Order: sequence, then C-alpha cells, then structure tokens
Amino acid sequence: MTQASTADFVVVANRLPVDLETAPDGSTRWRRSPGGLVTALEPILRHNAGAWVGWPGISDIEVDPLVEDGLQLHPVTLDADDFEGYYEGFSNATLWPLYHDLVVKPAYHRHWWQSYQEVNRKFAEATAAVAAPGATVWVQDYQLQLVPALLRSLRPDLTIGLFLHIPFPPAELFMQLPWRRSLVEGMLGADLIGFQLPGGADNFRVLVRDLLGLPVSRRAIRPGNRTGTIEFDSRTVHVGAFPISTDSATLDRSARSRAVQRRAAELRADLGAPQTLLLGVDRLDYTKGIDVRLRALEELLAEGRIDPHQVCLVQIATPSRERVDHYDVQRRSIEQQVSRINGEFSTFSRPLVHYIHRSVGKSTLAALYAASDVMLVTPLRDGMNLVAKEYVACRTKVDGALVLSEFAGAAKELRQSYLVNPHDLDQVKDAIVAAIEQSPAEARRRMLPMRRQVLTHDVARWARTFLTALGRAAGRPVMAE
Repeated sequence: MTQASTADFVVVANRLPVDLETAPDGSTRWRRSPGGLVTALEPILRHNAGAWVGWPGISDIEVDPLVEDGLQLHPVTLDADDFEGYYEGFSNATLWPLYHDLVVKPAYHRHWWQSYQEVNRKFAEATAAVAAPGATVWVQDYQLQLVPALLRSLRPDLTIGLFLHIPFPPAELFMQLPWRRSLVEGMLGADLIGFQLPGGADNFRVLVRDLLGLPVSRRAIRPGNRTGTIEFDSRTVHVGAFPISTDSATLDRSARSRAVQRRAAELRADLGAPQTLLLGVDRLDYTKGIDVRLRALEELLAEGRIDPHQVCLVQIATPSRERVDHYDVQRRSIEQQVSRINGEFSTFSRPLVHYIHRSVGKSTLAALYAASDVMLVTPLRDGMNLVAKEYVACRTKVDGALVLSEFAGAAKELRQSYLVNPHDLDQVKDAIVAAIEQSPAEARRRMLPMRRQVLTHDVARWARTFLTALGRAAGRPVMAE
C-alpha cells in the first residue's frame, strides 16, 4: 500500500498499535500492543477509512505503510538520536517530571528541544500526507504537543483534536520551561484540547492568559460536557475535561469467566493462601508511589498492626524507560525495600512480598485483580491511573477494597475508595488497615457505586464524548462509529 491522502480519520500517537519486534534470528515481526486506546478507537478507524500514524518501536528502521488486522498503519521512522533526544530526553526527562509536579527535577537541554521539534515535524508531515481533504485528526499526548500547529500550517482544511493523557501543571510550574511559548502555541493549533480533569484545563487557560495575554472564557469546565474557549490566531480553540477510562465491559466479562476464576484460585493457592492478598500494579516510575506503599507495609509489620503470616503483597512493576537515570535509581531503591521486608518478616515457606519486574498478560492480570482483597494505588501524581478502574471492573462479586491516592485523576470518580495523601504515611497505613479489616457490608457499600461508575463510563464512551465535542468545536459533522 502506498502512502496517500485517503484517511478520513487519523490517530497520531507516539507508538503504533502494533510493535515491530526483532527475533533472535534477526527477523522482524509485528506484535499487537495491549491498551484501551486501541480498543476504543478501532471501530471508529474501521468505519471511517481511518489510519494510525506512529513510531513502530525500533529505531533506524524504515517501514513502509501497511495494513495490519485491517488497520491502516503509517510508521514514522526515528533514528537512535531522535529516540534519545525527543523521547528519552525532552519527553521523559523534561516534560514528564515538569507535568508531574516536579517529583524529580526536570532537565532543560537545548539539543533535546531541537530533537523534539524535529520529530514533531516528522509526525506532522506524515499525518498531512495521510489525511484526506477535510479529515479529522486526533493527536495523542505530551510527546506530540507541537503537532497541532505544525499540521494546521500544512493542512488548514483538517479538524484537529489534541488529548493530554498526563496531568497539566499549574502555570507557575510550567513557566520554568524555556520554550514555554512555543509549546503552548503548538497545542493551540488544535480545535479542541482535552485534559483528564477540569483542573488541568483550567491550568492551561490560566497559563494562556498570563503567558500569551489571550482572552479566555471564564465559565467553569466539567468533565466531558463543557468546554472553555481561547481566542487565538483568529480562531476559537476549545478546552475541556474528558476523563479517560478502560474497556470495563470486557474486563468484567473476563473476570466472570471460569478460566479467570480458576486462575485466581490457583494464584492464591500458589501464594500460600494468605488471609489477605494485597496487590500493586504499576509501571516502574518514580511518580507511582511504589516506595510509599512498601514503607507503609514495613512499618505496619514492625508495629504489629498486621500479621506477616496472614498478609501477602504482590507488586508488579513493569519495566519502563530504563535508560533514564531516575528510573534506574528507583528500581534499585524498590528492590532494596522488597529485600529488606522479606528478610525481616518472611517465613521459610513463603516470602511476604512477591516482586515481579516484568509485564504480565491480560488474563493473568484479570485473575490477580479478581484474587486480591486490597488494591494499592498510591501515585504521587497521576493523570488518571487506569489500574484503579481495572481493579473495580474485575470485582464482579462487589467486594474487595481500593486504597487510592487523592492525587490520581481516578480519585475524582472513585470517591468511595479509601482515599489517601501519599505524602502522609500514617494516613496510608491507617487506610491499609481499614481496607484489610472492612466488613463484607462495608466492602459492598464502597464497591457498588464505583463499579457503576466504571461500567457506565468506559473508554468507548470517552472517545465518543471527545469526538462529539471536537465536531462541535470545529462546526463539522462528528465522526461516525
């Protein structure tokens, strides 16, 4: 298939929905990437002659456009320098910590910024070549914030949406960025800019007003059903809150299946049939607060508030950005904590903490959600955190407990969880004890409304809501499903 302007709907993301893998013999193959975003957008892509523009996952390899499982895919080639400067550098050592409230200090390097600009231009040019006249383009996340303006300069006929999956910081933090004006103007190339929460949208509007001196609407923003406006470059840019979710119906069905229920029982047995099974599932990232829950567990054990013979923690820490220094430091620290807890409190027959530094399959993950009594989600800052919603979707017996950081976006919807300030270790400890000791009636009282929220506000609804708002913002018909 040759690259041509034939797609009426184009998704632009850092990664394609499939990864190009190199086998031990040197051959390459495509592997489908898991993720709710693909699940939500696939029907829309199929129905609208859609295409996906993204990086295939391997540097220094040119890949022609292809059709994989019926989806039109248009790979963007990045060399090793692109990957280091644009992705590992500016995206994940500058923007990521800046947008996550400076949990670690961002690094501001000019050559990273130059690489970020160049790669964003590559994505914009690839998208401009793919999109049909008058097409709708949906740009995803912080790695591509310059694409909307670059794309608009190339293709003013397009309807352009941008969604930021991570938090957007207060103006006083964002103003540290030396290239703040260029980045904001890049985002303003969109017709609609979506954020996870109203707070992020409001932060952006304040930033635009203070930094660019532009008129902005003052009305309050609510998730999914109201947008504010910004007047820029003789256009009206809409800004709104659109909390993302997960494919909750599929998770619910999976958790009810005999195979997953059987696997859940096997997992508990393999772990020594603990009275209480705690679970943490995270990317290995310094924002996720894995160290917080480990410190809380260690202190509770030392104080005798929980019995080491009755409690077990499974912590999955999926490898992430391991060439970035902060991630290597975080991994070593967490592994030391796990070793210390197991050394002091485990028995000969069973370790107290089972630490898994690799990804696990979807069916195993669903079984873990179904098997676990308490889910620990304690990020210091998180745009949403879909793990919390996935756990709730898998609690088909309307039981279990969710300990959730109030600094995760999911906390705005899952108010019946045990909400904690992860910086307050005593509060985290008390919440863990309360979750362990809750009665079945209390578990049901908390879990029932959370399941109702998650099952009715799924990822497909999120996509429909955003695209409906985008159509209204651009004054054009909404994409068909």
